[in-house]
Amino acid sequence: MKKISIIICDRYHTCAGGKCLRAMRNREGAFALYKEEEIEIVGYTTCGGCPGGNIEYAPAEMKKNGTDVIHFATGLVVGYPPCPRLQDFYDFIPAKYGLDVVIGTHPIPQNYYLTHQELGTWRSDRWQERIQHVLTNEKIRLAYD
Repeated sequence: MKKISIIICDRYHTCAGGKCLRAMRNREGAFALYKEEEIEIVGYTTCGGCPGGNIEYAPAEMKKNGTDVIHFATGLVVGYPPCPRLQDFYDFIPAKYGLDVVIGTHPIPQNYYLTHQELGTWRSDRWQERIQHVLTNEKIRLAYD
């Protein structure tokens, strides 16, 4: 069984996690990585707010709870502006805690997709790599609006 923790952007600190949990159940978005595996959520928290102070400490507890991989919630890439410290977080957690990190949880909702397409947010190769697991087709994006 793959044990997963999720870190969300603090600006969405009241998020109940519904889209992430639906995507996990349906193996959509980044959870499609586990199509053939059983998965369990063992941790869920915010980054702690800019500049992400919780990133330094929360993974330790997640690791004690058996986390194999930490997912950064899709909100970190679709909110505006996207998290400016995403790469720092992505580099820090494996270096400090030896845990794998995946950018994204649920598929990008269509309304966010259209906004970021208009703004050109994700035109670079780096951004295309970051959103690869949550960039789905229009039908699925619309289901997450």
